[in-house]
Amino acid sequence: MKGRISPCLSFLLFSVFCLTAITSCNNTNKTTESDSGPVVQDISSDKTADSDKTATLSDKGTDHAVLGEKFIDLLVGAKYKEAFSWFDEKMAAALPVDKLQLVWKSIGERFGPFQKTIKTQTTKRDGYSIALIFCQFKTKVVIAKVVFSGAKVAGLFFFPNKGDNAQLYDAPPYVDLKTFSDKEIAVGKGKWQLPGTISMPKGKGPFPAVVLVHGSGPHDRDESIGPNKPFRDLAWGLATRGIAVLRYEKRTKEHANAMHGIRESVTTKGETIQDAGLAVELLRSTEKIDPKKVFVLGHSLGGMLVPRIANIAPNAAGFIIMAGSTRPLEDLIMEQTEYLLGLDGSLSDMDKKTLEEVREKVKRVKDPKLSAKTPSEKLPFSVPAAYWLDLRGYDPAESAKSMKRPMLILQGGRDYQVTMKDFQGWKDKLNKKTGVTFTLYPSLNHLFMEGQGKSKPSEYQIPGHVYKKVIEDISSWVKTINTH
Repeated sequence: MKGRISPCLSFLLFSVFCLTAITSCNNTNKTTESDSGPVVQDISSDKTADSDKTATLSDKGTDHAVLGEKFIDLLVGAKYKEAFSWFDEKMAAALPVDKLQLVWKSIGERFGPFQKTIKTQTTKRDGYSIALIFCQFKTKVVIAKVVFSGAKVAGLFFFPNKGDNAQLYDAPPYVDLKTFSDKEIAVGKGKWQLPGTISMPKGKGPFPAVVLVHGSGPHDRDESIGPNKPFRDLAWGLATRGIAVLRYEKRTKEHANAMHGIRESVTTKGETIQDAGLAVELLRSTEKIDPKKVFVLGHSLGGMLVPRIANIAPNAAGFIIMAGSTRPLEDLIMEQTEYLLGLDGSLSDMDKKTLEEVREKVKRVKDPKLSAKTPSEKLPFSVPAAYWLDLRGYDPAESAKSMKRPMLILQGGRDYQVTMKDFQGWKDKLNKKTGVTFTLYPSLNHLFMEGQGKSKPSEYQIPGHVYKKVIEDISSWVKTINTH
């Protein structure tokens, strides 16, 4: 198995992937303590599990245990079409063959080649039969949770085994835990309320503050991927330097089921933009915060959406864009797929077929005939047409021309997800605009962590921290903005 696809496709591309790639059995997502919503692949966060602590598990031997193992055997044998034929109607629509292939390959990229099945356990819940297959990869045991409705697969989850020495987070050296405290807080009210954390410097204040806006995927407040937590690094690093920071669970993670219920109409407004605006106003009304010095920092998708966030957050003092794309998302999907499949310098027949399928779906996104009625399974990663239509014609850099607040635009030179083409896109449109600062870090990847050589998805699994100079540059910039 080549195993070269990124560890979390939704992280690399954009979050509606995880709205579409869900199970058709909405009530089965509580079977294990690790499940963070009904997403098809839940190995991007630091949550892990060993087994279901609320349901009784039986040993291998039931029909669904055997079926579960056979299904995994199909994936191991790269028989993706045959595995796809096991899906029920809703799973087939949510997880087309090309995406199933990418998900499985991503696990191999993260944890090395599949080696063997250790054991299988089964349980029943809400009329569904669930098989937990403990799969030994080279560096970690990954549990495959296969949810059956009869003999059809109605749900699919992957997550690391809890007993597998999960990596603990260590604060980076540039953080002084004695200089600030974390406080739990809620962003918004009612149905879409989100739990969050404010890292507040010690002292009387008032302090400048920053809202962190996530990249693609159903992220937690730390924007966790593998052992790394870039948003916690940013929050603690800036709080150490006297800047308060608010980070919160993303709506697509905290309210995964509810978001799935409206997925055909979801756009970036409900997914990201509204919550960012609410977070700004929350900070402005928080004790010890200077209401005239609240900034927004968007990473990846969050950075791309900064001009739209600015429209609903006119009271923000300034905006920081970290690895924000300036090109259409469908173009990034195509570019990333080509990059990842070509990392070893060769393309298999399956790789070539995957590229052609993605290329055709990208063409449909660009087709003027695209409408809300276009079936999602005919579009990249089964993302509904409403999302694409909302982004059609959106030019982040062009839109940023009309922004009235200062901007700091940061880019990692080794980033293959949002590349130097995007950084140049910002510069081409904004280089004559006053109040805009551009900073390039040649050795940093998409997470703004240091590395060498050609960037690969596997480096996201190496414990690291946001580069200290990034923290220092953001801190210095925030403190130099005069809003009084």
